[in-house]
Amino acid sequence: MYLKIRHSTAADRLTISGIHANAFGEEQGQEIVELVNDLFVDKTAKPLLSLVAETNARLLGHILFTAAQLQPKHQETSVRILAPLAVLSDVQGEGVGGALIKEGLKQLTASRVDLVFVLGYPGYYSKFGFQTAGILGFEAPYAIPTEHEDAWMVQELKPGVIGNIVGRVQCSETLNQPHHWQE
Repeated sequence: MYLKIRHSTAADRLTISGIHANAFGEEQGQEIVELVNDLFVDKTAKPLLSLVAETNARLLGHILFTAAQLQPKHQETSVRILAPLAVLSDVQGEGVGGALIKEGLKQLTASRVDLVFVLGYPGYYSKFGFQTAGILGFEAPYAIPTEHEDAWMVQELKPGVIGNIVGRVQCSETLNQPHHWQE
């Protein structure tokens, strides 16, 4: 399948909501749609990187990276959080999510972002270079239950950052809600 990965536009917003609703299902879908819509307008989430995957003028997936900081303040360190990633259920497992992750990391590297964090499935995100963040000295905005601590992950985009700094991630106001950090 040929995929085109591009920046999302305002005209894509309704379709992006539909992708997240479809991917996350009835139980979580509406919450994720509201999260994405809130992140788009949250000034503390900027700069953000919002990408869509399309083929034959059909949007298949969406990924969002938003601004974050490390506390204590590491002013020279540029940090983003990947949240959320969604792919339409009928094309999951076909590489759409991976293509979005790879292109997002490529663009963030080019824009000199140092670290990217994600709270997600370790078996999936580790395929793209993410590793457990807690054991490297990076705390999530809220405590992650012990049985899920390996789901809090980081990827170093600038060599030499990991091992030289530690801290707690402070995310945007929208993401800085306890319910976004619980399983």
